[in-house]
Parts: sequence; structure tokens; C-alpha cells
Amino acid sequence: MPYLTAPEALGELLPGEPSYRADQLRRWLYEAPVLDPADMTNLPAAVRERLGGLWPFTVEEQQSADGGRTIKWLFRAPDGVAIEAVLMGYRSRVTLCISSQAGCAMGCTFCATGQFGFDRHLDAGEITAQVAYAGAHLREHPIEGSPDRVTNVVFMGMGEPLANYTHTREAIRRMVEVMGISGRSVTVSTVGFLPGMERLATEPWPVTLALSLHAADDDLRQRLVPINRRYPIDDLITAAATYAETKGRRVTLEWTLMDGVNDTPEQARGLAAIARELRAHVNVIALNPTPLSDLQRPSARAAEAFVERVAAAGANVTLRDTRGRDIDAACGQLRARKG
Repeated sequence: MPYLTAPEALGELLPGEPSYRADQLRRWLYEAPVLDPADMTNLPAAVRERLGGLWPFTVEEQQSADGGRTIKWLFRAPDGVAIEAVLMGYRSRVTLCISSQAGCAMGCTFCATGQFGFDRHLDAGEITAQVAYAGAHLREHPIEGSPDRVTNVVFMGMGEPLANYTHTREAIRRMVEVMGISGRSVTVSTVGFLPGMERLATEPWPVTLALSLHAADDDLRQRLVPINRRYPIDDLITAAATYAETKGRRVTLEWTLMDGVNDTPEQARGLAAIARELRAHVNVIALNPTPLSDLQRPSARAAEAFVERVAAAGANVTLRDTRGRDIDAACGQLRARKG
């Protein structure tokens, strides 16, 4: 399938064709993607037929919420694994949340993906194809009041992207160097996979690093995020500081707020201290329900009070909007129903 082939090697799919056919195919796949090979109008019919199916998955289900401004796709790979992606339209941007793995091995207690375990890594073609499919969908079905293309990509779907480093890196390269998405518009979220954080700092693209922190001390964090036993908070702070200095990019700290767990004044002060040290921006989002956890989201007032404490302690903090909760498309909910 074309998306499983590196853009520079697409000519291998077109034996006997002039070299410019590969350039035409690359445009239809990456620059102006289409849903069906029949829409590749400057390729001969025989070439289109030879390509067969474009996508390394089938679309098993599409759901929408928020008046059509949020769309979730459940893709199914030929080997049966589930891949989910979520498209969110805003006034000035369209953000696509993509998956880097089928399932996740990190085991975070509040995340549906981790609760259901790990199947396998996605390859670079499967990751990039999520972006291309969303772009092709928008060309035919734009979201009213939003741009007609994917402007931002966040690796915040299923999986730990930095544990699948080789394929994540190649997918970023294709997005930035072939698809034309700005590196500054790509965010890589990690629960603290330290070797990947250190490697990402050496790459040429100015992507945003988002560290899913969720606790300000090691005792609580290793209960919520088991990998903290291997990579404690102080080591993550050092790696995040190096990334920010190397890239000249502000790191984001993500904090899933859980009632009676990490919403205390002590945690707010600890979070603010880390954010000040890193000069980071904090994104707080109230926990979204998952089927295998008894953890609860705080009340709206409690969430606001936590954010106010973090801000009062000198940190730059935002209480994030929740999109797509009723279709299990919100943060932490992917793979909650199917797969």
C-alpha cells in the first residue's frame, strides 16, 4: 500500500512508468490527499488500478460530536488491530490527535488505552496515513468555521510515541518535510520515556514536547504512571530542560486532574514549582471516565480552584476544554469501547 512506502521510494510501486509519475503520486498522497485513487486525475487509469487500496487500514467506524466539530475514526489494520484518531475543528486551527501504537504498554491507571494493554507498534506509514486520511476527509467535508486542512498534529492518541521512536521520527519527517506541516505545529506527548526525550532533542524539527506529569512527587506519580519507577521526576525535569534549551521551545506539562488524588493544594504548589523551573506551560484537564478505573473527575469548581492555586504560585496554566467525551474521544478515552 502506498502509505507504507517511504515518499522517496514511491517509484518502486510504478515499474515501467516515467519518473514524474512518482512525483504525481506523492502529491496525491501527501500534499493534496484524496480518499480514492480514482480522484488522482493526472494518473492513468491503469496506474490507479495497479495501486489498489490506498490506506493501510479500513475505516470501521466514524463518529461525530460537538455539533460536527469533533470526529473520531476507528481504523482497522489488516492484522485486526484497532487504530483511533480524533479530528477537532476550532476557529483558527484543525487539530488531529493521532495514535503511534495499537494499545499501550505504559499502564497508566487513568487511561483506557493503557488499561486494555499493548498490541504492537504502528509503522511510519500507518501513523502518517492517519494525517493524510483526515486531510482527504476535510477536502470533501470541511468543518464549518474551521480551516479546510489539518493545521496541527498531536501525538496524544493511543500509545507512547517515544517508545516507538524510529517510526514516530519517520512519521514526523514525512509530515514536516513532505506534507508541509510546520514542525512547530506538531506536539509529541510522552509519559516520561526518558531515552526518547533525549533523542528527540537532537532532531532537526522544532516540535513541541508535552510531558504528561500528573503528579508532583515520585510516590504519587509511580502509582499513577508506573514508568516513573524507572525514570523519576528529577530526571524528567533535567531532560525537559535540555529539550527546551536546545530547541528554544517551551515545554508543556500535562496534568489529568483526579478527584482526591492529585487535586490537593500540595500538588498544586509542587506542579507550579516544576513549571516555574522549566518555564513551562501547564495544561490541566479533568479526568474523563474509563471503564476499568474507579478514579473520578473533580467538580468544575474544584478544577477551577486547582488551576487558580497553580496560577497563584506563579505558573502559566490553562484549564483545557474537553471535546468528544460522549463518543469516547476525549483525552484518555481512546480504545474504551472497541478494539
